Amino acid sequence: MKQLKIIMIILVLTAASLHLSAHCEIPCGIYEDALRIGLMREHATTIEKSMTQIMVLEKEKEINYNQLVRWINNKEEHAVKLQDIVARYFMTQRIKPDAADYDQKISTLHKMLVSAMKCKQTTDLKNINELRSLIDRFEELYLKK
Repeated sequence: MKQLKIIMIILVLTAASLHLSAHCEIPCGIYEDALRIGLMREHATTIEKSMTQIMVLEKEKEINYNQLVRWINNKEEHAVKLQDIVARYFMTQRIKPDAADYDQKISTLHKMLVSAMKCKQTTDLKNINELRSLIDRFEELYLKK
C-alpha cells in the first residue's frame, strides 16, 4: 500500500511538471510564427467576449456570481496565454538583438504585455482595442506585410 501511494505521488508530480505550453524554449523550429499571431488574435477575441459577458452579468438584478467568476477567470487565463506567447515565444526566442526594426518590435511587444495586463484589470474595451491594434502593428513589423 505504501508503494502504491509513492507511485501515485510520483505520477501526480510528473503530470504536474509536464505543463504543456505553446512553445518549448528549445530551438526545434517547428512552430509557425503566423499561427502564434493568429492565436494572439484568438485570445484577444476571447478576452473581449469575457469582458462583455462580465458587463452583462454585472447589470443583472440578481447577479449570478458563479458565472461572473467563470468569465473573470476566463478573461484572466486568456490574457496570461497571450502574454506568454508575447514574452516566452517572441521576445525570448524569435526577436534577436540584431533583427531589423528590433527596437520597434520589442517596444510593440512590451506595449502588448501592458495592454493585456490592463485587460486583466478592467472590462474597459479600449484596452482590447489597443491590444488588437498592437497585434496588427507587430504582425506588420514582424512579417513585413
